[in-house]
Amino acid sequence: MARWHAVAASLREAIAKGAYRPGDTIPKEEELEALHGVSRSTVRRAVAQLTTEGLLTPVRRGGTKVRERYERNRITRARMVYRDERGYYFDPAARPWAALRPPVVRWEPAPQDIAYALGVEPGAEVLVRDRLMGDPRTGDPIQLATSYLPADLARGTVLAEADTGPGGIYDRLEEAGHGPLQWSEVVVASAPSETEATSLKLAPGVPLLRLIRTTRSADGQVLEVNDCRMSGERWEIGYELLRGHDTEPDQ
Repeated sequence: MARWHAVAASLREAIAKGAYRPGDTIPKEEELEALHGVSRSTVRRAVAQLTTEGLLTPVRRGGTKVRERYERNRITRARMVYRDERGYYFDPAARPWAALRPPVVRWEPAPQDIAYALGVEPGAEVLVRDRLMGDPRTGDPIQLATSYLPADLARGTVLAEADTGPGGIYDRLEEAGHGPLQWSEVVVASAPSETEATSLKLAPGVPLLRLIRTTRSADGQVLEVNDCRMSGERWEIGYELLRGHDTEPDQ
C-alpha cells in the first residue's frame, strides 16, 4: 500500500467513526505529517483523494473540513417488489444478475449517512455484507450491493454468516418474526471511492448512481439499509408518470 493510501484510510476511518464530524476541520498538513511520519506531498495526495470521494472540502483560509451533508428532497416513484425461487428482488432488469464472488461479511463502524438511516450513532459497529453483482455469463460487474444491519439484531445469528440459506437475509428476517417486511428507497449520486471505481471498472470522472433501500419490520423497526451502487454513466432510473386529478385554480 502506498503511504498516501494509508493516510487516506486513517482519515476515512476517523470520519466514519465520528472522530471528525461534518463541519469539523481536520488537522493541519504539518500535524498530519508528524502524526503519520510522511511528507507534505503524501498528505496532500491523501487529502485530495478524500476530497474527490466527497468526504472533505477545502475552505479558503479555513483549512480542510469534513463536508457537510445537505438535507435531500425526496422524489417518490412507484416500485414493485418481486419474488422468484431465489427470494425477493426489486427490479426485473436485475433478475438475471448473480454474485460474481462470495459475499464479504465483516463488522465495522457505520458510515454517517448509513448510521442515520439505521438509527444508530455514527461510528457504531454494524454488520456489513458486501456483494458484487453482475452478468454470470461474462463476469461483467454491474452493481455493488452492501447491506448494513444493526449489531443487536445480527450478532450471533445466521445473518452474520456468509451463506444465509435459501431466500437470503430477507427470508431469515421474516422467519424471525419481523415480517411482512416493508421497503422504501431513495436515489442519490456520489463520487466513487477508489475501491468502488476499481470493482465496477469505472472510467475517471464517472459518478456512482446509488439506490439506498431501507428495510423495516411490520411495526416500523429499521432492520437493514442496503446501498446499491452502479455506474452513473451506464445506468439510469426510469419510471412511468401518472396523471393526477386536475385541481381548480385559486379564486
